[in-house]
Amino acid sequence: MKTTVDLLQIGDIATITNVDLDKIPLKLLEMGCFPNNTLEVVQIAPFGDPIYLNVNNGSHLAIRKETAHEIEVEIMKK
Repeated sequence: MKTTVDLLQIGDIATITNVDLDKIPLKLLEMGCFPNNTLEVVQIAPFGDPIYLNVNNGSHLAIRKETAHEIEVEIMKK
């Protein structure tokens, strides 16, 4: 099932399938947010923004909901 990071719940593990390179910061790519990497949602702040992620390369990221909406994923484990 394809979805975007902003729709994931705490504990979900997903594989990144597509990122909109024009809409996400280069820093996220440098920290591992690119296709075929996996990520886990660790925490979601009140009101859903920001979202705290653990990317499989060891990076820990806090990203805004609007940025998370630009990262398509396929859920592996709920």
